[in-house]
Amino acid sequence: MIATIAVATDGSSTAQHAVDAAFELAGRYDAEVVILTAYHGDAAVNGVWESSSATHAERVLAIAEEAAEARGLRHSSAMSEGAPAEVIVELAERQGADMLVVGSVGMNRRVLGSVPNTVTHKATCHVFVVKTD
Repeated sequence: MIATIAVATDGSSTAQHAVDAAFELAGRYDAEVVILTAYHGDAAVNGVWESSSATHAERVLAIAEEAAEARGLRHSSAMSEGAPAEVIVELAERQGADMLVVGSVGMNRRVLGSVPNTVTHKATCHVFVVKTD
């Protein structure tokens, strides 16, 4: 049974394909959808402190939650600081996800390695990879 579907997004157009697929699956299975994102901590750039990453993550989640609401889906969201793949896997597990949806291209904020590849190897639930390129 699939009761909770988690989906990872960074607000990019490729990630939107994964969000759309997760919403479709949630509608079919009458499941709750949990929207996840990762962000990098505050950093000094040229001596000026910036915290736009967390603010951007909050906006990404708010937009996705509005879309879920418009479709009548039960939904929630979560975000955390850290490497995207690690954060996504941890949050999906913490939220009790039965399935985790990710895009095949990954997220824009890239550190070394492939987010979808890491997620498929480390997730403790089923992983649905959406072709996004």
